[in-house]
Amino acid sequence: MGTGTSRNADGGLHGGEEREESLDQAGGQLYVSLKMENYKKKGDLIPHIYGSVPLVGSWDSTKALSMERESASMWELSFVVPPNHETLDFKFLLKPKHGYMPCIVEEGPNRLLTGGTLQGDARHARLALFKLDNEEVLEYRVFIKADRVSPFDLAASWRAYQDNLRPSTVRGIPDVSINAAPETGHENSSSASLELDLEHYVVPAPSTSANSGLVYAANLAENPRSLTSSGVSGDRPATIKEMEVIIPDPSKVYSGSGMVESKSVGTFSPLQKQDSHRGLFVDRGVGSPRLVKSSSSSTFSFDLKLDSKNKNSMPAAAGAVAAAAVADQMLGPKEDRHLAIVLVGLPARGKTFTAVKLTRYLRWLGHDTKHFNVGKYRRLKHGTNQSADFFRADNPEGMEARNEVAALAMDDMIAWMQEGGQVGIFDATNSSRSRRNMLMKMAEGRCKIIFLETICNDERIIERNIRLKIQQSPDYAEEPDFEAGLQDFTTRLANYEKVYEPVDEGSYIKMIDMASGHGGQIQVNNISGYLPGRIVFFLVNTHLTPRPILLTRHGESRDNVRGRIGGDSVLSDTGEIYMKKLANFVEKRLKSERTASIWTSTLQRTILTASPIVGFPKIQWRALDEINAGVCDGMTYEEIKKNMPEEYESRKKDKLRYRYPRGESYLDVIQRLEPVIIELERQRAPVVVISHQAVLRALYAYFADRPLKEIPHIEVTTRQIEIGVSLLISCCG
Repeated sequence: MGTGTSRNADGGLHGGEEREESLDQAGGQLYVSLKMENYKKKGDLIPHIYGSVPLVGSWDSTKALSMERESASMWELSFVVPPNHETLDFKFLLKPKHGYMPCIVEEGPNRLLTGGTLQGDARHARLALFKLDNEEVLEYRVFIKADRVSPFDLAASWRAYQDNLRPSTVRGIPDVSINAAPETGHENSSSASLELDLEHYVVPAPSTSANSGLVYAANLAENPRSLTSSGVSGDRPATIKEMEVIIPDPSKVYSGSGMVESKSVGTFSPLQKQDSHRGLFVDRGVGSPRLVKSSSSSTFSFDLKLDSKNKNSMPAAAGAVAAAAVADQMLGPKEDRHLAIVLVGLPARGKTFTAVKLTRYLRWLGHDTKHFNVGKYRRLKHGTNQSADFFRADNPEGMEARNEVAALAMDDMIAWMQEGGQVGIFDATNSSRSRRNMLMKMAEGRCKIIFLETICNDERIIERNIRLKIQQSPDYAEEPDFEAGLQDFTTRLANYEKVYEPVDEGSYIKMIDMASGHGGQIQVNNISGYLPGRIVFFLVNTHLTPRPILLTRHGESRDNVRGRIGGDSVLSDTGEIYMKKLANFVEKRLKSERTASIWTSTLQRTILTASPIVGFPKIQWRALDEINAGVCDGMTYEEIKKNMPEEYESRKKDKLRYRYPRGESYLDVIQRLEPVIIELERQRAPVVVISHQAVLRALYAYFADRPLKEIPHIEVTTRQIEIGVSLLISCCG
């Protein structure tokens, strides 16, 4: 527990405590862990312990307690010593798996454990010898560890243990289900108290949301450092008071107004030595669950021999993303450590929209990603009043100016990569082979280029995008006559079409008529590696269909009331009220959306919260389960602070990367949520996600394009409905 006395098998004292310290002075009960280790595999012999009260209560070998296998060579048994039995008298014995063979008792006198210290000869304390029939002697190393734990901590652990053993109240509910009609007598919208949440609720409209139509996506790209020294701040409040994500209609919102430049997060270095973890574990022993402080986990590190210039280009990620990055660092060519996604396509084909979505996705996965828009460079260097003639292929001054700003943007992107950046999204038409050859030559030996070409043959989509361009692009901000602007842009587009050359060189991805989400195709050439593969998978599943996504935490649970983390408890009385209010809200909010679905975790507090909602499919996702608190599951933060101070401080220092002993970190949660994000992107109907605090933080951060470092600090209450659910995040799909 981190307090009191700890003794080893030699009788040595830890922590400077007096050896004669009494139980009252120690302030707790004695917990003992006995371990035996032998590397000679004798799989048919199982170590046991037998002895006097209170350990077994009998020297009858048939009543001996079996030790549990901890590893291939280690066996363990832990137990609590009652206050009135500080002295234990016992011996080890080996029992064959098959009962017809006799037991083998260890050689030597009985072992005497007094106050956590093994008495007698030091060598006898460390070794247990067993003589077999063939005169062979088996030698086991013995480890004895004792800690004092307060009765309060024992009671807390027991309560958590009992709560976790309670049978689930939702065991009979299938993973996928749908209720056709409300249950008889079920409280619904007839209750006046349940209407309070909806009196002030206004169904959000994408076209009027938080100035979503006033932000031009290209302006949210990386600020050109070669042309200006001022930065663009991406700071926003990290508090969620309402959580409804609206996937806006692209006919009303030009592109993702919720996309702002995220501050780059610190990257994880594989050379960084990880702090060891000390934790509590619950073990079934004699009479009660055992709270024993585990030994520090061993640290593991190795030298990856990374280039010092690129050692920071590792993603702030865990799991598959981190593994792939390490493999690329060790095995891939130097230039493959940095990836440039170079957009190709005619104007009004959705390049910037694609760049914004891809940037957001890669950042959320932990890759340091930036979006470089060449149009922004052009406007800063040459102004916003360039006519269509500026974009003619036979205009040498215009061609030189456009190539110049493209080179400036490419230089900035490569310079940023050399400083540790991982993925650069280069957003421009890049419609000629000569331009693309220029970019490939600049990137040679520095980064790997993948061309991403967007092709759209749907005249309706093109016309809509052109009109949005005239309305929202800074190029036409000073043009009061819409028709004049439309004529100019149409001429500009014709200039590009005359010299447009589709991509057929290098590594490329072609998105053909993918905007509508109905069919279309993706062509890939010379694409390999983890990250390029994830990018292709993401692009296959994205579309422009507007739909709402509602995020809500489950109703208050009994563990929430107690302040305990994790667990699988049922709802409190307050949680049941919230459950009914949520059902009433969803019925009214989605009354015209009969194709909507309800997603929950597999924990009963989310399933119960969704239970009154009828008429929609309900799908349970294991990936939506709360962050795994490992050995801390069922504890309060105060108990963790008291009993595991090192863990408490480690979590406090870095909540994003901190991993609970035998549990998860926020980065782990993000990795397991990727399939959920992909499916949310693929869905064309509304989705209600009922989940948990850490999970909702991660999901919200994706749609709101929040930096990874902010995720653990986003506020998610259990009462979203009381404070409204109308916040608009214009994330365009």
